[in-house]
Amino acid sequence: MAVLGVDGWRLGWVGALLAGREVRLLLLPDVAAVLAVPDVEVIAIDMPIGLSDDGVRACDVAARKLLAGAASSVFPTPVRGVLATDDYAEARAISRAATDPPRAPSAQAFQLVRSIRALDDALGTPPTDRVAEVHPELAFRCGLGGVTDRKGTARGTVQRLRALRAVMDVEEALDRAPAGTPMVDALDACAAAWSARRLADGTAECVGDGTTDSLGRPMRICW
Repeated sequence: MAVLGVDGWRLGWVGALLAGREVRLLLLPDVAAVLAVPDVEVIAIDMPIGLSDDGVRACDVAARKLLAGAASSVFPTPVRGVLATDDYAEARAISRAATDPPRAPSAQAFQLVRSIRALDDALGTPPTDRVAEVHPELAFRCGLGGVTDRKGTARGTVQRLRALRAVMDVEEALDRAPAGTPMVDALDACAAAWSARRLADGTAECVGDGTTDSLGRPMRICW
């Protein structure tokens, strides 16, 4: 059975469908298309799933500690109430009212809200273990290893390709990628697919304090 790793980009989602060593890159327009990919055992997605109502998620804090030198790649996850608005000023007010001490999402973090909302709505209830939150930098730096430089740089790209080459046929996938597939997001999707395989096999590592959100979804990040 195949697994799917997913990374968001400005035009939708990049998927990496992994079966054995073979991986195929997909461009998926929306969350519905992501969830509709057939014959997939686990979907691992680089997007928050379990959302706090009133504070910082323990998994975000733990992930930043693990990613020494790359902690900024873990954006602070907005509280659930922020999903109710597309207005940044209103989102900041909602967040400050819900958190103690008061905090507000950065402009960069707020840009993720529509994608988080779309995923949240599509997942529905009850929660499913088939879809899990992952973070590619945890996969690259704490799992696959050998990655120390930022993504998008020449050294960082070579390091990520080398790490992925050990576990999948990544270069063949890149050769056959749909036109316009961004390199950075393709590599992140492949790292998410590696994490999805570990989740399916029961060998994944996760950070978090074991809590779930108000919809019963785990607040954790795996790789």
